[in-house]
Amino acid sequence: MIYANNAGTSFPKPEAVHEAARAAAAATPAEGHATWRSAHDEVTRFLDLPSPERFRFMPGCTSALAVALGDLPWQAGDEIVTSAVEHHALARPVAELVRHRGVRHEVAPYRPGAPIDLDFVGARLGEGRVRLVATTAASNVTGELLPVRQLAQLAHAHGALYLLDAAQTVGVTPLSVAETGADVVTFAGHKSPLGPQGIGGFWAAANVLFESPSASCQVDGGPRSPDACDAFPSDCELGSVNIAGAAGVAAGMRWLSEQPEPPGAPARRLAAQLADALRGLPGCHVYGGEGAERTGALSLRIDALPLKRSEAYFAEHDIAVRAGQHCAPMALEAIGAPNGTLRISFGPFNTEADVEAIVRVVDRARR
Repeated sequence: MIYANNAGTSFPKPEAVHEAARAAAAATPAEGHATWRSAHDEVTRFLDLPSPERFRFMPGCTSALAVALGDLPWQAGDEIVTSAVEHHALARPVAELVRHRGVRHEVAPYRPGAPIDLDFVGARLGEGRVRLVATTAASNVTGELLPVRQLAQLAHAHGALYLLDAAQTVGVTPLSVAETGADVVTFAGHKSPLGPQGIGGFWAAANVLFESPSASCQVDGGPRSPDACDAFPSDCELGSVNIAGAAGVAAGMRWLSEQPEPPGAPARRLAAQLADALRGLPGCHVYGGEGAERTGALSLRIDALPLKRSEAYFAEHDIAVRAGQHCAPMALEAIGAPNGTLRISFGPFNTEADVEAIVRVVDRARR
């Protein structure tokens, strides 16, 4: 089988990830704590995180975004600016803030090859009401990369914060959080970092203040009541400790660091090759700008193949892809495909032979 749904979850995992997760699951509590600290250090190194003590493992990127967005001290009339290609994991917490906290949500326009309109963002920031610019680092539908450094610079120039949802880019594009200038970063461990399910991360700069750490731990003694929540960063992670997950994602990041090419370079190259090949086929439409910088993912439509049939059609040819809305109806509306797309996304174990096989199946399907 050719696996080409790495934007959903990576597969297969390196053997080192399985070994690390198994060892952590079998560890004593004392050994588990050491494993936890080691994993914490590996992740902060891989992401080049300033203030490593401000990093927290989370059950996933979705939960990390919920905490990051929900715990900021919002006031009625504050504005959030996002791109038009956001995943539900970011869009839904924003919608809740609009519904219950009086926050306004502004969406920057999309066009192929330019997934966020920087002029629009700058104009909204210039009005002085934007508290936060929050965007994905790349569309999980088209794979197009957003200009995250420029977004951070724009936000800071107008006294706003920048939140980066890096679920689609950690492990598939080199990321130095220190260089991006982002104030809050979240990521998913089971995607391109090659970790297991149920682990993700959350980091916030020292200048970011929160109303509540979502009851991440309790504080005893001092001026606070015994059941008060400490201010972030508290001395414990959110919820129960997934030591095996943390060990697995750290092992995945180490494996990526040991490869001869930068993380994600082969997957990005294969996606670019596939996009070029498919654009030459009549009856096949590739979404996103031609030649646009992308992750290892792309979306397409085959005129002769109904979307609801496409995933099964590829499976019949031993190719695993994803067809549907990809938990991103907002993005699908923006790109002009409200009913969904067929998405193909590569990982570190895909090859040029996989690209050739996919092109052959697309060519057969369009005929």
